[in-house]
Amino acid sequence: MVSQLRVKPQFSPQLLDLFILGLLGLLYAPVILHWLDGWLHKNISTEHEYFSHGIIGLPFATYIAWTRRKFWQKLPERPHPLGAVLLLVGGVFYCSGLEEWVNLSLVTILTGACLWLKGVPALKLQRFPLLLAFLATPTSVPYIIAFYTFPLQSFIAGSAGFILNQLGMPVKVDGINIYVGERIVEIAPYCAGLKMLFTTVYVSLMLLYWTGALSSRRTTLWFLSMAVVLSIAGNIVRNSLLAYFHGTNQEVAFHWLHDSWGGDIFSSIMLLLLIPILNGLRSYFSRSS
Repeated sequence: MVSQLRVKPQFSPQLLDLFILGLLGLLYAPVILHWLDGWLHKNISTEHEYFSHGIIGLPFATYIAWTRRKFWQKLPERPHPLGAVLLLVGGVFYCSGLEEWVNLSLVTILTGACLWLKGVPALKLQRFPLLLAFLATPTSVPYIIAFYTFPLQSFIAGSAGFILNQLGMPVKVDGINIYVGERIVEIAPYCAGLKMLFTTVYVSLMLLYWTGALSSRRTTLWFLSMAVVLSIAGNIVRNSLLAYFHGTNQEVAFHWLHDSWGGDIFSSIMLLLLIPILNGLRSYFSRSS
């Protein structure tokens, strides 16, 4: 009688991870490519353009998750039931065909996969990449917030009018309208700097992680607060320039700063200023400790 050995097929955790990543890639490549195309060519909705920081944020989140793969592999397999719930919800979102639900399904499924495969420790391990992915996911949040930005619009208009008055220009401010001579510049909700504010906070989080300063609550709170102030101040300067250009009939300069690549240059300069601010804070707190 010949004995036969039965060999059970081995399905390694690494192979399972690769299978899941491949499946997610097939499902979400069209979605992410749609985001990137809209952000780069500005042919996406105004609200979704507010999340264009995802151009750098999503690759950075992927890089962080990849660098943590060895820690991921060492985690024991402890499925959490909430993971199955989130996977189901994410699947429903994706199959709904509704744009915003499809967008949100990505982070929902990623979070659910972490919990289902490795449990809460996996969620803690990947919480920052998941946060970056969530904050880069286009939603209607800017549209909702726009209804509550009137105080910020009025503050920007008043500050820009004050600056132009100091330069000797005949300026009158009425609510969110700046009258320069016979011409008017309106600080509309989408001109209140929300997009720059979102981008500034997002890039600030990336810098805090990259420099390791995110582990310091004091540095993080101070830096994010100063980043918000910088964003608002920068938007005041930008709207002052726009009012000046429009009021003096310099329409080419106005459209260059408002609609063209001049606005991108201005935003880039503002973001670069975050680096010396963070370095200064870290040096100050290291000396005072």
